[in-house]
Amino acid sequence: MNDDDGWRERQRRAVRAHAEADARQRAAEQARAAELVADFAVEATRRGLRPDRLVATSYDGRRRYRTPVTGWYVDRARTRAVDTEGRFYLLTVPSSLRSRLLGSRPAPSMPPLVVGAGGRDGESLPLATLLALRLAEGDNWR
Repeated sequence: MNDDDGWRERQRRAVRAHAEADARQRAAEQARAAELVADFAVEATRRGLRPDRLVATSYDGRRRYRTPVTGWYVDRARTRAVDTEGRFYLLTVPSSLRSRLLGSRPAPSMPPLVVGAGGRDGESLPLATLLALRLAEGDNWR
């Protein structure tokens, strides 16, 4: 093995170690965010916040679709929500005739620890803060 081969192998190991550390960090952040969302659902129920039948919006914002999901919107745009089971939803979906007729069935998604991070508007907010604000406003938020 020459020096170039040894250097390449060290580089591969370093890249692999970095990727594994990054994956562990992402998994820990996702677990923490999921815990925050589940705690929010418990606390919203305890406080008597009335859950709504959630509505999804098309990506272009022109259409609204019924969903079978019941929960609480957590942002004013009504694009993020938590269901009564403590799962997080992004409520933007593709436009479709099927959804217009039968409604949309959004799937739960992994919540981010920072909502809006990397967005074009530059506005981001920690998930814990967003959920705390929503709880503080209670049913007056509607």
